[in-house]
Amino acid sequence: MEKKESPLKWVAWETTKECNLNCVHCRSGAGSGDFKGVSTKEGFILMDKVARFATPVFVLSGGEPLLRPDIFELAKYGTSLGFKMAMATNGSLIDDAACENMKKSGIKIVALSLDGPNAAVHDDFRRQKGSFDSIMNAVEKFKKHSIEFIINSSFTKRNQEFIEQTYKLAKKSGAKAWYMFLVVPMGRGADLLGELITPEDYEKILKWHYEAEIKEDNILMRPTCAPSYYRIYAQQQKEKGGATQRRSLSYSPGGGRGCVAARSIAYISAEGDVYPCSYFTCNAGNIFKTPLAEIWESELFKGFRTEEGYDNCGCCEYRNSCGGCRARALIYTDDMKANDPYCDHIPAVKKGNR
Repeated sequence: MEKKESPLKWVAWETTKECNLNCVHCRSGAGSGDFKGVSTKEGFILMDKVARFATPVFVLSGGEPLLRPDIFELAKYGTSLGFKMAMATNGSLIDDAACENMKKSGIKIVALSLDGPNAAVHDDFRRQKGSFDSIMNAVEKFKKHSIEFIINSSFTKRNQEFIEQTYKLAKKSGAKAWYMFLVVPMGRGADLLGELITPEDYEKILKWHYEAEIKEDNILMRPTCAPSYYRIYAQQQKEKGGATQRRSLSYSPGGGRGCVAARSIAYISAEGDVYPCSYFTCNAGNIFKTPLAEIWESELFKGFRTEEGYDNCGCCEYRNSCGGCRARALIYTDDMKANDPYCDHIPAVKKGNR
């Protein structure tokens, strides 16, 4: 019998909580310490359990994954299972040897984190002098070794005025894609509530992104964890006549939808707990104890694929393209089905009832 294609297309695994940086927004609170992660053998078992359900893009994340001495063994094993292997790194440990090992182990693409257009801005965000120079070094090493890379950029009030400059630097660097993250307050990010971009500026920034994207021909770009963008995009298209065609995003797990948590992606913590996405604060079970197929069909995960129990987001005309941010809803209201706290759009059906 032919194996049914799995809906799970993208998995990120937090291979370690160890990190040599101390970034202000870190979702996992990663840093130096005595964290004991899963062993190499357990890592293989974790991958085997994923492979029984799907053969996704598999991202080795952290913390800083290059601090694991067995990281390339894990990457090679994932490649043997048919995963498209990827890595997310802060760039500080990239040298020729790391690049050669990436290629040998089958890593196809790497995500770098760049949070400003210069050292003053980026190093302040990453709380590590020299971090910006490390990113620029990593860019040159990847180009030297013909390794494709994307750039992720995270923003709060402290660096939001540099969004456009950061995008331009990402483009100039030769990155295949630039993904703009507007920080979700979890981990150390939970201490940034007063520093987060306001909902009003959030809308303005997403509208700026729309204008930049429709003119962009050289780099793929898309906001991440900002599902309202898909509403804004549709509204702007309608306002401007709907003539612009979007480019395909082969490097994005989201594709053409805002929130894809528990629909096509999942996140696995360093302990093996499985979450709908990396910013969601509740998990649906541990992969070492429960088959991934069962976790995928859990009430928590299925809750992301229904309109039942939702308020504005359940009846919104943009619900199939946006979906609202369930992580923000849970963090701000303790209810994942509450309205996205960063969206003030009133659905057409509710406006008609006023």
